[in-house]
Order: sequence, then C-alpha cells, then structure tokens
Amino acid sequence: MEEWELDFEWLRIRHFIQKRFGKSQLPDLNAILFIIGMQELGRWQASFTKEEKQDLMHIAICRLLSYQGYYAFKGRDADGWPHWELLKPVKAQGMESQEGLLKANVIRYFKEWEAENGALEEE
Repeated sequence: MEEWELDFEWLRIRHFIQKRFGKSQLPDLNAILFIIGMQELGRWQASFTKEEKQDLMHIAICRLLSYQGYYAFKGRDADGWPHWELLKPVKAQGMESQEGLLKANVIRYFKEWEAENGALEEE
C-alpha cells in the first residue's frame, strides 16, 4: 500500500470512530488502541482503572502485531482477559517506525472488521 493510501485509510478509520463514539475530535492512535483492546476483551464497561487501560492497549498492540507473527494468542485467564506470547522481538526502530507499523495494522484490523460487519459508515 502506498503512503497516500495509508494516510487515507488511517483518516477514514479515525472519522469512523469519531462518529461512532460521538466525539468532537478525531481519535489519536492511543484512543484507537484502547478501543481495539476493548473489542478484543469482548466486553464494554463504563470505566476502567488506569492499569486496566494500559492492559487494554497492550492487548491491542499484541493483537495487531500478531499479523506479522510477533505475538501469538495464548488464551484467556479466569477473568476473561486475553493473553499473548511474544514470539520474536519487534524490529521496528524509533517512534515513527513503530507508529507506522501499528497504523498499518490498525488499517488491516478494521478492513477485516469491515469484511465481517459491513462498510465503515455512519449508522
């Protein structure tokens, strides 16, 4: 995918999430990771502790990096939280490279969601 396509798809996902959650601003990468983490957890609740929020973002990162084989899903604990196993170190160096890798995988994640659930559009 070319750079302009990545930028376009990233912006499309941000607008979808902004509208879906009724926010006034476009979400950043951290907000999107939090949402993916909640999706992967499989339950929504009104609030999470600071530690749970960090765990949700970690879940999202593991899920996204599983596309390249960096992580493998191990299973869920007694409380239903997913756990992942690191298979190999992440090679992306530097903040910009890491963000680029995550954004590309967010796009892939939402394209899969879109294939299962329909277009990313307003309801």
